[in-house]
Amino acid sequence: MSKHAILRMTKLYAPTLKETPSDQDIASAKLLVRAGMIRKEASGLYTFLPLGMRVLHKIQNIVREEMDSHEAQEVLMPFVQDAELWRRSGRWGVYGDEMMRLTDRHGNEFCLGPTHEEVITDLVQNELRSYKDLPRNLYHIQLKFRDERRPRFGLLRSREFIMKDAYSFDADEAGLDASYALMRDAYVNITERMGLRYRVVEADTGEIGGSGSEEFMVLADTGEAEIAYCECGYAADVEAASGKAHPTVYAADSMEKVATPGVHTIAELAEFLKCDESATVKAFSGKDAEGTVWVLFVPGDHEVNELKASQLISGFEPLTDEEMQESGLVKGSMGPVGLPAGVKIAADSSLAEVPAWVVGANEDGFHYVGAKLGHDFTVDTWGELCEIAEGDSCPVCGKPLELARGIEVGQIFKLGTKYSAAMDATYMAEDGTEKPFVMGCYGWGVSRSLAAAVEQCHDEDGIIWPAAIAPAEVVVIPLSMGDDLVEPAANELAEKLAEAGFEVVIDDRDARAGFKFADADLIGWPVQVVLGKRGLKNGEVEVKRRAEGEKVPVALDDVVDAVAKALKA
Repeated sequence: MSKHAILRMTKLYAPTLKETPSDQDIASAKLLVRAGMIRKEASGLYTFLPLGMRVLHKIQNIVREEMDSHEAQEVLMPFVQDAELWRRSGRWGVYGDEMMRLTDRHGNEFCLGPTHEEVITDLVQNELRSYKDLPRNLYHIQLKFRDERRPRFGLLRSREFIMKDAYSFDADEAGLDASYALMRDAYVNITERMGLRYRVVEADTGEIGGSGSEEFMVLADTGEAEIAYCECGYAADVEAASGKAHPTVYAADSMEKVATPGVHTIAELAEFLKCDESATVKAFSGKDAEGTVWVLFVPGDHEVNELKASQLISGFEPLTDEEMQESGLVKGSMGPVGLPAGVKIAADSSLAEVPAWVVGANEDGFHYVGAKLGHDFTVDTWGELCEIAEGDSCPVCGKPLELARGIEVGQIFKLGTKYSAAMDATYMAEDGTEKPFVMGCYGWGVSRSLAAAVEQCHDEDGIIWPAAIAPAEVVVIPLSMGDDLVEPAANELAEKLAEAGFEVVIDDRDARAGFKFADADLIGWPVQVVLGKRGLKNGEVEVKRRAEGEKVPVALDDVVDAVAKALKA
Protein backbone atom coordinates (compact mmCIF):
# COMPACT_ATOMS: atom_id res chain seq x y z
CA MET A 1 0.00 0.00 0.00
CA SER A 2 1.24 3.51 -0.81
CA LYS A 3 2.18 5.90 1.95
CA HIS A 4 0.03 8.99 2.44
CA ALA A 5 1.42 12.28 3.72
CA ILE A 6 0.61 12.81 7.39
CA LEU A 7 -1.59 15.82 8.10
CA ARG A 8 -0.77 17.85 11.21
CA MET A 9 -3.41 19.89 12.97
CA THR A 10 -0.84 22.59 13.76
CA LYS A 11 -0.40 23.11 10.00
CA LEU A 12 -3.96 22.50 8.79
CA TYR A 13 -6.24 25.43 7.97
CA ALA A 14 -9.21 23.95 9.81
CA PRO A 15 -10.67 26.69 12.04
CA THR A 16 -13.25 24.89 14.16
CA LEU A 17 -15.94 26.76 16.07
CA LYS A 18 -17.40 25.97 19.48
CA GLU A 19 -20.58 27.99 18.96
CA THR A 20 -23.27 27.10 16.43
CA PRO A 21 -23.54 29.71 13.63
CA SER A 22 -26.84 31.57 13.84
CA ASP A 23 -27.18 32.06 10.06
CA GLN A 24 -27.34 28.33 9.22
CA ASP A 25 -30.66 26.47 9.32
CA ILE A 26 -29.95 22.71 9.17
CA ALA A 27 -27.51 20.27 10.77
CA SER A 28 -25.20 19.85 7.78
CA ALA A 29 -24.69 23.58 7.31
CA LYS A 30 -24.10 24.15 11.02
CA LEU A 31 -21.67 21.25 11.38
CA LEU A 32 -19.71 21.91 8.19
CA VAL A 33 -19.14 25.51 9.30
CA ARG A 34 -18.28 24.51 12.88
CA ALA A 35 -15.94 21.75 11.67
CA GLY A 36 -13.93 24.24 9.58
CA MET A 37 -14.93 22.76 6.22
CA ILE A 38 -16.92 25.58 4.62
CA ARG A 39 -17.52 29.30 5.09
CA LYS A 40 -20.47 31.33 3.88
CA GLU A 41 -19.49 34.18 1.54
CA ALA A 42 -22.99 35.44 0.70
CA SER A 43 -26.50 34.04 0.48
CA GLY A 44 -26.18 30.67 -1.27
CA LEU A 45 -22.43 31.04 -1.89
CA TYR A 46 -19.78 29.07 0.03
CA THR A 47 -16.01 28.73 0.19
CA PHE A 48 -14.68 25.20 0.70
CA LEU A 49 -11.76 25.02 3.14
CA PRO A 50 -9.04 22.32 2.97
CA LEU A 51 -10.94 19.62 4.90
CA GLY A 52 -14.09 20.26 2.86
CA MET A 53 -12.03 20.08 -0.32
CA ARG A 54 -10.64 16.70 0.70
CA VAL A 55 -14.19 15.37 0.98
CA LEU A 56 -15.18 16.93 -2.35
CA HIS A 57 -12.17 15.35 -4.06
CA LYS A 58 -13.05 11.92 -2.69
CA ILE A 59 -16.61 12.21 -3.94
CA GLN A 60 -15.38 13.41 -7.33
CA ASN A 61 -12.92 10.52 -7.56
CA ILE A 62 -15.64 7.99 -6.85
CA VAL A 63 -17.88 9.61 -9.46
CA ARG A 64 -15.06 9.71 -12.04
CA GLU A 65 -14.11 6.10 -11.51
CA GLU A 66 -17.69 4.94 -11.98
CA MET A 67 -18.28 7.15 -15.01
CA ASP A 68 -15.05 6.01 -16.66
CA SER A 69 -15.79 2.34 -15.97
CA HIS A 70 -19.32 2.71 -17.42
CA GLU A 71 -18.30 3.93 -20.88
CA ALA A 72 -18.50 7.69 -20.21
CA GLN A 73 -15.69 10.06 -21.17
CA GLU A 74 -14.78 13.28 -19.37
CA VAL A 75 -14.85 16.73 -20.97
CA LEU A 76 -15.08 20.22 -19.48
CA MET A 77 -17.69 22.65 -20.80
CA PRO A 78 -17.82 26.37 -20.02
CA PHE A 79 -19.59 27.77 -16.98
CA VAL A 80 -20.70 30.82 -19.01
CA GLN A 81 -23.01 29.90 -21.90
CA ASP A 82 -24.06 31.67 -25.08
CA ALA A 83 -27.71 32.77 -25.08
CA GLU A 84 -27.99 31.77 -28.75
CA LEU A 85 -27.74 28.07 -27.80
CA TRP A 86 -30.68 28.47 -25.44
CA ARG A 87 -32.67 30.29 -28.10
CA ARG A 88 -32.11 27.38 -30.45
CA SER A 89 -33.50 24.92 -27.89
CA GLY A 90 -36.42 27.24 -27.11
CA ARG A 91 -35.53 27.56 -23.43
CA TRP A 92 -34.03 31.08 -23.25
CA GLY A 93 -37.40 32.70 -22.64
CA VAL A 94 -38.98 29.95 -20.56
CA TYR A 95 -36.33 28.69 -18.13
CA GLY A 96 -37.32 31.22 -15.48
CA ASP A 97 -35.77 33.64 -13.02
CA GLU A 98 -33.34 31.03 -11.72
CA MET A 99 -31.20 31.65 -14.82
CA MET A 100 -28.63 34.40 -14.21
CA ARG A 101 -28.40 36.37 -17.47
CA LEU A 102 -25.59 38.80 -18.35
CA THR A 103 -24.32 40.87 -21.27
CA ASP A 104 -20.69 41.34 -22.29
CA ARG A 105 -19.05 44.62 -23.42
CA HIS A 106 -20.10 43.93 -27.02
CA GLY A 107 -23.77 43.51 -26.16
CA ASN A 108 -23.75 39.70 -26.52
CA GLU A 109 -26.02 37.84 -24.12
CA PHE A 110 -24.88 34.96 -21.93
CA CYS A 111 -25.99 33.04 -18.85
CA LEU A 112 -24.30 31.35 -15.94
CA GLY A 113 -24.93 27.70 -16.73
CA PRO A 114 -27.74 26.14 -14.69
CA THR A 115 -27.38 22.94 -16.77
CA HIS A 116 -25.58 21.93 -19.98
CA GLU A 117 -28.00 20.19 -22.37
CA GLU A 118 -27.66 22.94 -24.97
CA VAL A 119 -23.86 23.14 -24.82
CA ILE A 120 -23.31 19.39 -25.12
CA THR A 121 -25.79 19.06 -28.00
CA ASP A 122 -24.07 21.88 -29.88
CA LEU A 123 -20.69 20.25 -29.19
CA VAL A 124 -21.49 16.91 -30.82
CA GLN A 125 -23.91 17.84 -33.59
CA ASN A 126 -21.23 18.42 -36.24
CA GLU A 127 -18.83 15.73 -35.05
CA LEU A 128 -20.95 12.64 -34.36
CA ARG A 129 -22.18 12.26 -37.90
CA SER A 130 -22.93 8.57 -38.39
CA TYR A 131 -24.72 5.76 -36.59
CA LYS A 132 -21.27 4.16 -36.55
CA ASP A 133 -20.15 6.90 -34.12
CA LEU A 134 -22.82 5.91 -31.61
CA PRO A 135 -23.34 5.39 -28.75
CA ARG A 136 -21.35 8.09 -26.96
CA ASN A 137 -21.55 9.33 -23.39
CA LEU A 138 -19.75 12.52 -22.31
CA TYR A 139 -19.61 13.96 -18.81
CA HIS A 140 -18.03 16.79 -16.90
CA ILE A 141 -17.74 18.01 -13.31
CA GLN A 142 -18.43 21.73 -13.29
CA LEU A 143 -19.96 24.62 -11.39
CA LYS A 144 -23.65 25.33 -11.88
CA PHE A 145 -25.51 28.49 -10.92
CA ARG A 146 -29.22 28.83 -10.23
CA ASP A 147 -30.44 32.09 -8.78
CA GLU A 148 -32.63 30.61 -6.06
CA ARG A 149 -35.24 33.04 -4.75
CA ARG A 150 -34.55 31.90 -1.18
CA PRO A 151 -31.25 30.01 -0.86
CA ARG A 152 -31.42 27.88 2.27
CA PHE A 153 -30.36 24.59 3.81
CA GLY A 154 -26.67 25.35 3.28
CA LEU A 155 -25.20 23.33 0.41
CA LEU A 156 -28.51 21.58 -0.24
CA ARG A 157 -30.08 24.64 -1.85
CA SER A 158 -27.28 27.02 -2.67
CA ARG A 159 -27.04 29.24 -5.73
CA GLU A 160 -23.61 28.01 -6.86
CA PHE A 161 -22.89 24.29 -6.64
CA ILE A 162 -20.69 21.56 -8.07
CA MET A 163 -22.35 18.96 -10.25
CA LYS A 164 -21.41 16.05 -12.46
CA ASP A 165 -23.61 15.82 -15.52
CA ALA A 166 -23.35 13.21 -18.25
CA TYR A 167 -25.13 13.10 -21.61
CA SER A 168 -25.61 10.02 -23.75
CA PHE A 169 -26.23 9.98 -27.52
CA ASP A 170 -27.82 6.96 -29.15
CA ALA A 171 -29.38 6.02 -32.46
CA ASP A 172 -32.69 4.76 -31.07
CA GLU A 173 -34.74 4.07 -27.95
CA ALA A 174 -33.18 0.65 -27.45
CA GLY A 175 -29.75 2.27 -27.34
CA LEU A 176 -31.01 4.87 -24.88
CA ASP A 177 -32.36 2.11 -22.65
CA ALA A 178 -28.92 0.48 -22.61
CA SER A 179 -27.13 3.77 -21.84
CA TYR A 180 -29.66 4.58 -19.13
CA ALA A 181 -29.15 1.16 -17.54
CA LEU A 182 -25.37 1.68 -17.52
CA MET A 183 -25.70 5.04 -15.78
CA ARG A 184 -28.21 3.65 -13.30
CA ASP A 185 -25.74 0.94 -12.36
CA ALA A 186 -22.98 3.54 -12.02
CA TYR A 187 -25.15 5.64 -9.71
CA VAL A 188 -25.97 2.65 -7.54
CA ASN A 189 -22.22 2.01 -7.21
CA ILE A 190 -21.48 5.66 -6.41
CA THR A 191 -24.03 5.80 -3.60
CA GLU A 192 -22.94 2.49 -2.12
CA ARG A 193 -19.25 3.37 -2.33
CA MET A 194 -19.97 6.58 -0.48
CA GLY A 195 -21.37 4.42 2.34
CA LEU A 196 -24.83 5.99 2.40
CA ARG A 197 -28.32 4.55 2.93
CA TYR A 198 -30.43 5.41 -0.09
CA ARG A 199 -33.40 4.56 -2.28
CA VAL A 200 -33.92 4.88 -6.04
CA VAL A 201 -37.35 6.39 -6.64
CA GLU A 202 -39.56 7.14 -9.61
CA ALA A 203 -39.40 10.85 -10.39
CA ASP A 204 -40.95 13.67 -12.39
CA THR A 205 -38.81 14.97 -15.28
CA GLY A 206 -39.48 18.62 -14.36
CA GLU A 207 -37.89 21.41 -16.46
CA ILE A 208 -35.30 19.04 -17.95
CA GLY A 209 -38.05 17.11 -19.73
CA GLY A 210 -38.05 13.66 -21.26
CA SER A 211 -40.00 10.43 -21.00
CA GLY A 212 -38.73 8.89 -17.78
CA SER A 213 -36.62 9.64 -14.74
CA GLU A 214 -35.41 8.24 -11.42
CA GLU A 215 -33.94 10.00 -8.40
CA PHE A 216 -31.28 8.71 -6.02
CA MET A 217 -32.39 9.72 -2.53
CA VAL A 218 -30.14 9.65 0.53
CA LEU A 219 -32.31 8.86 3.54
CA ALA A 220 -32.27 11.57 6.21
CA ASP A 221 -34.81 12.86 8.71
CA THR A 222 -34.39 16.39 7.36
CA GLY A 223 -34.86 15.39 3.72
CA GLU A 224 -36.97 17.71 1.57
CA ALA A 225 -38.88 14.85 -0.06
CA GLU A 226 -40.98 12.11 1.48
CA ILE A 227 -40.66 8.70 -0.15
CA ALA A 228 -42.51 5.42 0.16
CA TYR A 229 -40.51 2.23 -0.17
CA CYS A 230 -40.69 -1.51 0.32
CA GLU A 231 -38.14 -4.18 1.16
CA CYS A 232 -38.75 -5.68 -2.31
CA GLY A 233 -37.00 -2.65 -3.85
CA TYR A 234 -40.01 -0.56 -4.87
CA ALA A 235 -39.65 3.14 -4.04
CA ALA A 236 -41.26 6.38 -5.18
CA ASP A 237 -41.92 9.92 -4.05
CA VAL A 238 -45.19 9.92 -2.07
CA GLU A 239 -46.76 12.12 -4.74
CA ALA A 240 -46.06 9.51 -7.42
CA ALA A 241 -46.15 6.35 -5.28
CA SER A 242 -48.79 3.68 -5.78
CA GLY A 243 -50.21 1.55 -3.00
CA LYS A 244 -53.38 0.18 -1.52
CA ALA A 245 -55.02 1.61 1.59
CA HIS A 246 -56.76 -0.63 4.13
CA PRO A 247 -60.00 0.98 5.31
CA THR A 248 -61.94 -0.73 8.10
CA VAL A 249 -65.70 -1.24 8.35
CA TYR A 250 -67.99 0.52 10.82
CA ALA A 251 -70.63 -2.02 11.92
CA ALA A 252 -74.14 -0.88 10.93
CA ASP A 253 -77.12 -2.89 9.68
CA SER A 254 -78.58 -0.10 7.56
CA MET A 255 -78.06 3.57 6.79
CA GLU A 256 -78.79 5.82 9.78
CA LYS A 257 -78.64 9.60 9.96
CA VAL A 258 -76.77 10.67 13.10
CA ALA A 259 -76.71 14.14 14.63
CA THR A 260 -73.07 15.23 14.95
CA PRO A 261 -73.18 18.80 16.30
CA GLY A 262 -69.88 20.67 15.92
CA VAL A 263 -68.24 17.78 14.05
CA HIS A 264 -66.47 18.93 10.88
CA THR A 265 -63.21 16.95 10.71
CA ILE A 266 -62.43 13.25 10.44
CA ALA A 267 -60.65 13.32 13.81
CA GLU A 268 -63.75 14.84 15.44
CA LEU A 269 -66.02 12.32 13.71
CA ALA A 270 -63.92 9.33 14.77
CA GLU A 271 -63.87 10.61 18.36
CA PHE A 272 -67.63 11.19 18.32
CA LEU A 273 -68.37 7.67 17.00
CA LYS A 274 -65.60 6.03 19.08
CA CYS A 275 -64.10 4.38 16.01
CA ASP A 276 -60.85 4.42 14.10
CA GLU A 277 -60.37 7.11 11.44
CA SER A 278 -59.92 4.32 8.86
CA ALA A 279 -63.59 3.38 9.42
CA THR A 280 -64.73 6.79 8.17
CA VAL A 281 -64.65 8.27 4.67
CA LYS A 282 -63.10 11.64 3.84
CA ALA A 283 -64.50 13.93 1.12
CA PHE A 284 -62.74 16.45 -1.12
CA SER A 285 -64.36 18.65 -3.78
CA GLY A 286 -63.11 19.93 -7.13
CA LYS A 287 -64.03 20.50 -10.75
CA ASP A 288 -62.78 19.13 -14.05
CA ALA A 289 -61.66 20.94 -17.20
CA GLU A 290 -65.27 21.34 -18.35
CA GLY A 291 -66.44 22.77 -15.04
CA THR A 292 -68.23 19.65 -13.80
CA VAL A 293 -68.17 19.44 -9.99
CA TRP A 294 -66.73 16.27 -8.47
CA VAL A 295 -66.64 15.02 -4.90
CA LEU A 296 -63.77 12.62 -4.19
CA PHE A 297 -63.83 10.04 -1.40
CA VAL A 298 -60.88 8.33 0.31
CA PRO A 299 -60.47 6.36 3.56
CA GLY A 300 -60.63 8.72 6.53
CA ASP A 301 -57.05 8.03 7.64
CA HIS A 302 -55.68 9.17 4.24
CA GLU A 303 -55.41 12.43 2.33
CA VAL A 304 -56.41 13.03 -1.28
CA ASN A 305 -53.46 13.12 -3.67
CA GLU A 306 -54.25 16.00 -6.02
CA LEU A 307 -51.74 14.79 -8.61
CA LYS A 308 -53.51 11.43 -8.80
CA ALA A 309 -56.87 13.22 -8.89
CA SER A 310 -55.74 15.22 -11.93
CA GLN A 311 -54.60 12.00 -13.61
CA LEU A 312 -58.00 10.39 -13.00
CA ILE A 313 -60.12 13.46 -13.77
CA SER A 314 -58.90 15.67 -16.63
CA GLY A 315 -58.07 19.21 -15.55
CA PHE A 316 -59.05 18.59 -11.94
CA GLU A 317 -58.58 21.48 -9.52
CA PRO A 318 -59.95 21.98 -5.97
CA LEU A 319 -63.00 24.14 -5.32
CA THR A 320 -62.71 27.29 -3.24
CA ASP A 321 -65.02 27.71 -0.25
CA GLU A 322 -67.09 30.13 -2.32
CA GLU A 323 -67.36 27.66 -5.21
CA MET A 324 -68.39 24.91 -2.80
CA GLN A 325 -71.20 27.08 -1.45
CA GLU A 326 -72.32 28.01 -4.98
CA SER A 327 -72.40 24.29 -5.90
CA GLY A 328 -74.57 23.41 -2.91
CA LEU A 329 -71.85 21.52 -1.07
CA VAL A 330 -71.58 21.63 2.72
CA LYS A 331 -67.96 21.90 3.85
CA GLY A 332 -67.18 19.39 6.61
CA SER A 333 -70.33 17.32 5.94
CA MET A 334 -70.06 16.12 2.32
CA GLY A 335 -71.16 12.61 1.47
CA PRO A 336 -72.26 10.56 -1.56
CA VAL A 337 -75.94 10.37 -0.49
CA GLY A 338 -78.09 13.30 -1.58
CA LEU A 339 -75.52 15.36 -3.44
CA PRO A 340 -76.82 18.20 -5.62
CA ALA A 341 -77.85 17.25 -9.17
CA GLY A 342 -74.98 17.10 -11.65
CA VAL A 343 -72.29 16.49 -9.06
CA LYS A 344 -70.20 13.42 -9.91
CA ILE A 345 -68.56 10.99 -7.48
CA ALA A 346 -65.05 9.49 -7.63
CA ALA A 347 -63.65 7.18 -4.98
CA ASP A 348 -60.40 5.46 -4.16
CA SER A 349 -60.42 1.84 -5.28
CA SER A 350 -59.81 0.59 -1.74
CA LEU A 351 -63.31 1.75 -0.75
CA ALA A 352 -64.87 -0.67 -3.25
CA GLU A 353 -64.29 -3.36 -0.63
CA VAL A 354 -66.20 -1.43 2.06
CA PRO A 355 -69.92 -2.27 1.81
CA ALA A 356 -71.15 0.53 4.12
CA TRP A 357 -69.58 3.96 4.62
CA VAL A 358 -69.49 6.55 7.41
CA VAL A 359 -69.92 9.83 5.54
CA GLY A 360 -71.28 13.34 5.73
CA ALA A 361 -75.03 13.79 5.20
CA ASN A 362 -74.65 16.97 3.11
CA GLU A 363 -76.21 18.82 6.03
CA ASP A 364 -74.29 20.70 8.67
CA GLY A 365 -74.23 18.79 11.94
CA PHE A 366 -75.26 15.42 10.51
CA HIS A 367 -73.53 12.29 9.18
CA TYR A 368 -74.66 8.93 7.85
CA VAL A 369 -73.41 5.63 9.24
CA GLY A 370 -73.93 2.46 7.21
CA ALA A 371 -74.47 4.19 3.83
CA LYS A 372 -74.49 1.18 1.51
CA LEU A 373 -72.51 1.19 -1.71
CA GLY A 374 -74.77 0.26 -4.65
CA HIS A 375 -77.94 0.74 -2.62
CA ASP A 376 -77.87 4.20 -1.09
CA PHE A 377 -75.42 5.66 -3.62
CA THR A 378 -73.22 4.76 -6.60
CA VAL A 379 -69.76 5.83 -7.69
CA ASP A 380 -69.14 7.28 -11.16
CA THR A 381 -65.38 6.68 -11.28
CA TRP A 382 -63.00 4.46 -9.32
CA GLY A 383 -59.26 4.94 -9.23
CA GLU A 384 -56.17 5.60 -7.14
CA LEU A 385 -56.76 8.81 -5.19
CA CYS A 386 -54.98 8.34 -1.85
CA GLU A 387 -51.77 9.94 -0.77
CA ILE A 388 -49.60 7.05 0.41
CA ALA A 389 -49.55 6.32 4.15
CA GLU A 390 -47.30 4.02 6.16
CA GLY A 391 -48.62 0.45 6.06
CA ASP A 392 -50.35 0.68 2.68
CA SER A 393 -49.69 -2.35 0.49
CA CYS A 394 -46.77 -2.25 -1.95
CA PRO A 395 -48.00 -2.33 -5.59
CA VAL A 396 -45.25 -4.82 -6.49
CA CYS A 397 -45.27 -7.42 -3.73
CA GLY A 398 -48.17 -6.47 -1.45
CA LYS A 399 -46.07 -6.05 1.69
CA PRO A 400 -46.49 -2.94 3.89
CA LEU A 401 -44.87 0.23 2.60
CA GLU A 402 -42.59 2.31 4.81
CA LEU A 403 -42.15 6.06 4.68
CA ALA A 404 -38.91 8.01 4.97
CA ARG A 405 -37.55 11.41 4.08
CA GLY A 406 -34.85 11.73 1.46
CA ILE A 407 -32.39 14.17 -0.07
CA GLU A 408 -31.95 13.94 -3.83
CA VAL A 409 -28.28 13.56 -4.77
CA GLY A 410 -28.65 12.24 -8.31
CA GLN A 411 -31.21 12.05 -11.07
CA ILE A 412 -31.21 10.25 -14.40
CA PHE A 413 -33.41 11.13 -17.38
CA LYS A 414 -34.45 9.68 -20.69
CA LEU A 415 -34.49 12.88 -22.74
CA GLY A 416 -35.32 11.31 -26.10
CA THR A 417 -35.13 13.86 -28.93
CA LYS A 418 -36.30 16.92 -26.93
CA TYR A 419 -33.04 18.85 -27.44
CA SER A 420 -31.59 17.21 -30.53
CA ALA A 421 -34.76 17.82 -32.56
CA ALA A 422 -35.05 21.44 -31.36
CA MET A 423 -31.40 22.16 -32.19
CA ASP A 424 -31.33 20.13 -35.42
CA ALA A 425 -28.63 17.80 -34.06
CA THR A 426 -28.77 14.75 -36.30
CA TYR A 427 -26.73 11.77 -37.48
CA MET A 428 -26.81 9.69 -40.65
CA ALA A 429 -28.80 6.53 -39.93
CA GLU A 430 -27.99 3.15 -41.47
CA ASP A 431 -30.75 3.66 -44.05
CA GLY A 432 -29.16 6.94 -45.19
CA THR A 433 -31.68 9.29 -43.57
CA GLU A 434 -30.90 12.06 -41.09
CA LYS A 435 -32.32 11.39 -37.62
CA PRO A 436 -32.08 13.30 -34.34
CA PHE A 437 -29.93 11.83 -31.56
CA VAL A 438 -31.82 9.98 -28.84
CA MET A 439 -30.39 11.47 -25.67
CA GLY A 440 -30.11 10.72 -21.97
CA CYS A 441 -29.05 13.04 -19.14
CA TYR A 442 -27.50 11.98 -15.83
CA GLY A 443 -26.85 14.47 -13.02
CA TRP A 444 -25.02 13.97 -9.74
CA GLY A 445 -24.76 16.70 -7.10
CA VAL A 446 -21.17 16.57 -5.85
CA SER A 447 -21.35 19.37 -3.28
CA ARG A 448 -24.95 18.42 -2.49
CA SER A 449 -24.01 14.82 -1.70
CA LEU A 450 -21.37 16.07 0.74
CA ALA A 451 -24.10 17.86 2.69
CA ALA A 452 -26.50 14.92 2.35
CA ALA A 453 -23.88 12.63 3.89
CA VAL A 454 -23.65 14.91 6.93
CA GLU A 455 -27.44 15.10 7.23
CA GLN A 456 -27.55 11.31 7.40
CA CYS A 457 -24.36 10.77 9.39
CA HIS A 458 -24.11 12.98 12.47
CA ASP A 459 -24.97 13.13 16.15
CA GLU A 460 -25.06 15.82 18.83
CA ASP A 461 -21.25 15.90 18.94
CA GLY A 462 -20.55 16.35 15.25
CA ILE A 463 -20.10 14.62 11.90
CA ILE A 464 -19.71 10.84 11.50
CA TRP A 465 -18.09 10.53 8.07
CA PRO A 466 -18.31 7.25 6.17
CA ALA A 467 -14.68 6.18 5.75
CA ALA A 468 -14.77 6.38 1.93
CA ILE A 469 -15.38 10.14 1.89
CA ALA A 470 -13.87 11.27 5.21
CA PRO A 471 -11.22 14.03 5.02
CA ALA A 472 -8.84 11.46 6.55
CA GLU A 473 -9.38 7.97 7.90
CA VAL A 474 -7.69 8.06 11.30
CA VAL A 475 -6.59 10.72 13.78
CA VAL A 476 -3.77 10.11 16.24
CA ILE A 477 -4.37 12.06 19.45
CA PRO A 478 -1.40 12.40 21.84
CA LEU A 479 -2.73 13.59 25.20
CA SER A 480 0.46 15.44 26.20
CA MET A 481 2.54 17.07 23.52
CA GLY A 482 6.07 17.73 24.72
CA ASP A 483 6.09 14.59 26.86
CA ASP A 484 9.21 12.56 26.11
CA LEU A 485 7.18 9.34 25.97
CA VAL A 486 3.85 10.36 24.41
CA GLU A 487 4.97 12.70 21.60
CA PRO A 488 7.61 10.38 20.04
CA ALA A 489 5.21 7.42 20.31
CA ALA A 490 2.46 9.40 18.57
CA ASN A 491 4.76 10.42 15.71
CA GLU A 492 6.03 6.87 15.33
CA LEU A 493 2.52 5.44 15.31
CA ALA A 494 1.32 8.00 12.78
CA GLU A 495 4.23 7.03 10.50
CA LYS A 496 3.42 3.35 10.94
CA LEU A 497 -0.24 3.89 10.01
CA ALA A 498 0.72 6.00 6.99
CA GLU A 499 3.19 3.30 5.87
CA ALA A 500 0.29 0.84 6.06
CA GLY A 501 -1.61 2.98 3.58
CA PHE A 502 -4.02 4.84 5.87
CA GLU A 503 -4.78 8.55 5.61
CA VAL A 504 -3.54 9.90 8.92
CA VAL A 505 -3.85 13.19 10.76
CA ILE A 506 -2.06 13.82 14.04
CA ASP A 507 -3.46 16.33 16.51
CA ASP A 508 -0.11 17.78 17.54
CA ARG A 509 -1.60 20.93 19.07
CA ASP A 510 -0.61 21.87 22.60
CA ALA A 511 -4.18 21.76 23.89
CA ARG A 512 -6.28 20.09 26.56
CA ALA A 513 -7.39 16.51 25.96
CA GLY A 514 -11.05 17.50 26.15
CA PHE A 515 -10.56 20.12 23.42
CA LYS A 516 -8.89 17.57 21.13
CA PHE A 517 -11.61 14.96 21.75
CA ALA A 518 -14.35 17.51 21.01
CA ASP A 519 -12.69 18.58 17.76
CA ALA A 520 -12.12 14.96 16.70
CA ASP A 521 -15.82 14.20 17.18
CA LEU A 522 -16.90 17.45 15.53
CA ILE A 523 -14.75 16.94 12.42
CA GLY A 524 -15.78 13.30 12.30
CA TRP A 525 -12.56 11.35 11.70
CA PRO A 526 -13.82 7.72 11.37
CA VAL A 527 -11.19 6.29 13.76
CA GLN A 528 -9.44 7.92 16.70
CA VAL A 529 -6.24 6.52 18.25
CA VAL A 530 -5.56 8.06 21.67
CA LEU A 531 -2.10 7.91 23.32
CA GLY A 532 -1.66 8.64 27.02
CA LYS A 533 1.32 8.18 29.31
CA ARG A 534 -0.36 5.57 31.51
CA GLY A 535 -1.47 3.42 28.60
CA LEU A 536 1.87 3.62 26.81
CA LYS A 537 3.68 2.39 29.93
CA ASN A 538 1.49 -0.72 29.60
CA GLY A 539 2.16 -0.95 25.85
CA GLU A 540 -1.40 0.14 24.97
CA VAL A 541 -3.36 2.88 23.23
CA GLU A 542 -7.11 3.43 22.96
CA VAL A 543 -8.92 3.05 19.65
CA LYS A 544 -12.34 4.63 19.15
CA ARG A 545 -14.62 4.15 16.18
CA ARG A 546 -16.46 7.46 15.79
CA ALA A 547 -19.75 5.83 14.85
CA GLU A 548 -19.84 3.86 18.11
CA GLY A 549 -18.10 6.17 20.55
CA GLU A 550 -16.49 3.56 22.80
CA LYS A 551 -12.73 3.60 23.41
CA VAL A 552 -11.15 0.14 23.35
CA PRO A 553 -7.63 -0.62 24.68
CA VAL A 554 -5.37 -2.05 21.97
CA ALA A 555 -1.77 -3.26 22.18
CA LEU A 556 0.66 -1.06 20.24
CA ASP A 557 1.62 -3.96 17.98
CA ASP A 558 -2.04 -4.50 17.06
CA VAL A 559 -3.04 -0.91 16.23
CA VAL A 560 -2.73 -1.25 12.44
CA ASP A 561 -5.00 -4.29 12.41
CA ALA A 562 -7.43 -2.63 14.83
CA VAL A 563 -7.68 0.48 12.63
CA ALA A 564 -8.21 -1.63 9.51
CA LYS A 565 -10.97 -3.56 11.24
CA ALA A 566 -12.63 -0.38 12.53
CA LEU A 567 -12.66 1.17 9.05
CA LYS A 568 -14.33 -1.90 7.55
CA ALA A 569 -17.00 -2.16 10.28
